[in-house]
Amino acid sequence: MSGPTPPGSSSGAKYPGGPGAEPPAGRTGPAPGPKPLLAIDRLSVAIRGRQVLRDISLSIAAGEILALTGESGSGKSMTAFATMGLLPGGATAGGRILLDGTDLLGLSEPALCALRGREIGMIFQEPMTALNPLQTIGAQVTETILVHRAMARPAARRRAQEILARVGLPPDRVPMRRYPHELSGGQRQRVVIAMAMALRPRLLIADEPTTALDVTTQAQVLALLEDLVREEGLALMLITHDLAVVADVAHRIAVMKDGAIVEEGGTAALLAGMRHPYTKQLFDASRHRAVLHESAPAGPLLRVDGVVRDYPQPRASLFGPVRSFRAVDHVGFDIARGERVGLVGESGCGKSTLARAILGLDRIQAGRITLGERPVFTEGRPDRAVRRRIQAVFQDPYGSFDPRHRVGRLIAEPFHLLDDPPAGADRDRAVGRALRDVGLDPADADRQIHAFSGGQRQRIAIARALIIRPDLVIFDEAVSALDVRVRAQILDLIADLSRQYGLAYLFVSHDLSVVRSITDRVLVMRAGRIVEQGPTASVFDNPTNWYTKSLLEAAPVLPAPAGGGETDAGQPVP
Repeated sequence: MSGPTPPGSSSGAKYPGGPGAEPPAGRTGPAPGPKPLLAIDRLSVAIRGRQVLRDISLSIAAGEILALTGESGSGKSMTAFATMGLLPGGATAGGRILLDGTDLLGLSEPALCALRGREIGMIFQEPMTALNPLQTIGAQVTETILVHRAMARPAARRRAQEILARVGLPPDRVPMRRYPHELSGGQRQRVVIAMAMALRPRLLIADEPTTALDVTTQAQVLALLEDLVREEGLALMLITHDLAVVADVAHRIAVMKDGAIVEEGGTAALLAGMRHPYTKQLFDASRHRAVLHESAPAGPLLRVDGVVRDYPQPRASLFGPVRSFRAVDHVGFDIARGERVGLVGESGCGKSTLARAILGLDRIQAGRITLGERPVFTEGRPDRAVRRRIQAVFQDPYGSFDPRHRVGRLIAEPFHLLDDPPAGADRDRAVGRALRDVGLDPADADRQIHAFSGGQRQRIAIARALIIRPDLVIFDEAVSALDVRVRAQILDLIADLSRQYGLAYLFVSHDLSVVRSITDRVLVMRAGRIVEQGPTASVFDNPTNWYTKSLLEAAPVLPAPAGGGETDAGQPVP
C-alpha cells in the first residue's frame, strides 16, 4: 500500500553544516517545487536549560500532508507548540519558523494571537478537554470566528452552521444547541476540526487526532482531513505515533526521536526502504503480534446469558413517556478457564457497559452473569466472593490510581476483597513478587505513580489486577493510549502472564490488529448485540457479517516491508 502522490517538493529546509553539507542519513535534500507554506529551519528548543528539540528542519507546501511520527517524548507535540507560539514558560527557541516568509519566532504575542485560528488551526488529541462542557457546540464554533472579529454575529453563526455541516454534522441531524457530552467521540472530534477550520486557515496541525477513536471513526476523520486538504488547499501537519495510521494518507513522513528528525521522505519510498534503525523498530512494533502459547480451555468459567442493560433518557416533555436507551441487548456468551477472548466494536456499541456488568459495577435489568456457577449479582448486589475472582485493567492507568499513594499501596488495593489479607512482611513480599512478574523492580513499591512512564504504569495496573490471583481479567482498551513499541511490550507481557498464570481474559478493544494478536476467540458487538463470534483467525480472515467486514476494511494496514520479512517477535507478516 503506497501513500498518495505528493503535490510537489518535500523540503526547502536547510541542514546544519552550511551550504553543500550532506543531509543526515535517510533525509531528503531540497528539491525544486512549489514554495513551502511552512518552513521550519534548524529549530532548537530548550526548557530551563534542557534541550528538547535539536535542529529541526522540515517544510510543508499548500495541499500537502506531512506526517510527524515518533514515540511519546520524541518532540512531535513540542514542534507543533513551537509553530503555534505556545511553548511553555522557561522555554527558549532558536532557528526560524517561516509561515509564508514570516518568521513566527520573531512575532509578539498579540501578533501570534491574530494568526492562531485565522492562519494556523490546531486539532488537539482529546476533544473532550479541548471543548468547553458548559457551551453548546454552535456557540464554541461561533466564538472562534467572533474572537477574530472576522464577521458580525449573524454571519458568524451562519458560517458555524456551514462548517459544521462540512465536517459531517449538519444541523438537521446534529443541532448546534447540543453540548459536547451529548456527542460521540467521533462527533466531538469533528467539532474540534470545525473550530480549527472556521476561518479557513492555510496551515492545519492535527495532534494525534485519531488515537482514541475506533477504526471506522478513525477512517472517517482521516478521510475528512484528506478532503479538507484537497478542497481547501491547506497544508496539514499530522502528528501520530502509529505509522499504520498515516501510511495511506500522508504524502511525506518525518520520523522523530529524542528531539531530532532521524529520517524523512516520501511515504511510499520511506516505508519501502527504511534506513534508520529507529524507523524500522517503529515499523516492526506497528505490525507486532504476540506469541500465544497453546492452551486447552478447561471447563466453563464465565457465562453471560441474555443480559440486558437499559439507561433512562430524559422526557421529551413534562408529561411525556419515560424513555430508555438499550446499551446491551440480550447478550450471551461463555468464556472457559484459560481462554483468551476479544470483544470488538465501535464506540458506543456497549463493550464497556458489558464489561462493567461482568465486573459487578453496573446492574442489569435482565439476564444472568455467573462465574463458576456463582452469580455476579446476588439479590441485585455484586457478590464479594465473585468480585475477588475478577479483576480489571483500564485504558488510562494514571487515572485509575490515587496519585497520593505509593505504588506498594496501590498494588495491594485488591487485598480488601480477601477474608484474610496478608499483612506486614507477607504483604510486602506479595507486592514485590507482583512487580517482578510484570518486569519491574520490587524497590519500585516505594515510589509515587507519577514517577513512571505510561507503559510502566500499565505494568503496575496489571500487577494490581494479578496480585490476588483472579480467574478472569478484563482488559478494557488497556493498550490503546500507548506508543507502538510500548504496546508491543505490554502485549508480550500479557501473553506471557496468560501462560504463567493460566489466565482467562476478556480483551476489550477497538484495535483489530491488537485483538488478532492477543486472543483465541473474538466477539463482534454492534448496537448492543453480538453480531458475530468465533475463532479469531477465522472471523478476521473470513467474516460473515457485513459489520465485521466494514470494521476490517476500515482498519489501517501497513505495507509489507521490502523483501518480505518478519516482525520483531518472529511472527510472519500477515
